[in-house]
Amino acid sequence: MPHSVSPDVMPQEDSVLSDAPADLLPPKPEAPDTAMDEDVKLPNKSLDVKLEDLFPDDEEEDEFTSSMPASGANGKTEPNSPPMAALPTDPTTNCSDPEIMLAFYQRLFPFRQLFQWLNYSMKPSNNFANREFAFTLQNDAYLRYQSFPNADLLRKDILRLNPSRFEIGPIYSTNPRDRKSLRKASAFRPIAKELVFDIDLTDYDEIRTCCTGANICMRCWQFITMAIKVVDAALREDFGFQHIMWVYSGRRGAHAWISDKKAREMEDPKRRAIAGYLEVVKGGSQSGKKVNVRHPLHPHIARSLDILKDHFQSDILQRQDPWESAAKTDSLLSLIPDKALSDALRRKWDSAPGRASTSKWADIDALAKSGASKTLDGKALLEAKKDIILEYTYPRLDAEVSKKQNHLLKSPFVVHPKTGRVCVPIDLAKLDDFDPEAVPTVTELLAEIDAWKGDEGEEGNKISDYEKTSLKPYVELFKTHVAGLLRDERGVKREREEGDPMEF
Repeated sequence: MPHSVSPDVMPQEDSVLSDAPADLLPPKPEAPDTAMDEDVKLPNKSLDVKLEDLFPDDEEEDEFTSSMPASGANGKTEPNSPPMAALPTDPTTNCSDPEIMLAFYQRLFPFRQLFQWLNYSMKPSNNFANREFAFTLQNDAYLRYQSFPNADLLRKDILRLNPSRFEIGPIYSTNPRDRKSLRKASAFRPIAKELVFDIDLTDYDEIRTCCTGANICMRCWQFITMAIKVVDAALREDFGFQHIMWVYSGRRGAHAWISDKKAREMEDPKRRAIAGYLEVVKGGSQSGKKVNVRHPLHPHIARSLDILKDHFQSDILQRQDPWESAAKTDSLLSLIPDKALSDALRRKWDSAPGRASTSKWADIDALAKSGASKTLDGKALLEAKKDIILEYTYPRLDAEVSKKQNHLLKSPFVVHPKTGRVCVPIDLAKLDDFDPEAVPTVTELLAEIDAWKGDEGEEGNKISDYEKTSLKPYVELFKTHVAGLLRDERGVKREREEGDPMEF
């Protein structure tokens, strides 16, 4: 995928929807993948490859302020940092222009919160130091196995290299920079990584009628909205995950990052099992029927159908009108299990070209009740209709992204090089109102800093540059997510240190 990198591609596997999440037990762990990529790759093709109440005041320093020439992630000036970049606010400027990107990294990127999120603590540890980062440079060179002991050094290197974007990889058994000095390659292996999911609108091209390829609009974005609702419900209710962050990919999709400890430590077999559990729509555009679920429906599927049925009426039948054309009508008729009913529907629709999809969907029940087929199995027809709803609404996941620990995925808050939009977190409380085309671009954000006319704040309490822009609610949402994660991590650590009070 353009926004993610996988060291290899896993073959498609048959997956079984288990009766209960507790049954998803991992088989014996596989031997780790020890294939080593080079540090630098020159690609053959282009790689798009209120916190105040939670922490003491001394832990809540602002990230960067406009009055500070080049501050580190801890808010202190770094004498060796590049000079503060000017704010290029010409709307015609290329969003991936090096000066634009340098100004963004210096003034707006939340390095401190990113560190805390990936480190699960404010105190530096191997959770961050042994984490892989991969940079895509301005010349499309690709640097893998980069690692940093803290947020300041990550920021310093990003300001030095000024990458167009960067990906986040797993935590390894040792520092990724030292992997070539190990006597045994097998000693270098991934040991933890957030469980991730990827949804991309290009996987909906055969059923969305408003846009194709990289183009998106609010009509087809509803596919992503539906997918987030279904997957998020399954992750929370079926698996008990709590620390889930959904991030807009910057163009046409969304990523889920699950940071719960039990999710991070899952080995590949468990990841594959969860991906299989969530995978319902299978097959390419030429594969015919893509939903083949058992009836009565598994509780996860039944819940999903309940979430999706209203979206099917409004977003699919009314806004997408998926069966307006004769070719699309054939696709629908092929999913009707009774031939006599299917033939009767065809005759009716052929006699009324341009009949709306809402009407065609109503025609199925109307003709079935009229006796158009003497051999009709009502139960089979009802099950087929449920399958059709799922085929047009259920999430279409890039399952390969979720199956391996060592998969690399684009970092939150980077800038998409094609659109210039920032990969911002999505507020699930306002999910139905999220508009990807309203997400700020990097040039808009820099212009907002330049246009700021408010109070800069008092000495020692300067207003951060992100607070002057439309990026503020997204950074605050990220802070809240990180605060919840750190709070729970401290609780787990405290329980581990105290142990069982009944033990002697």
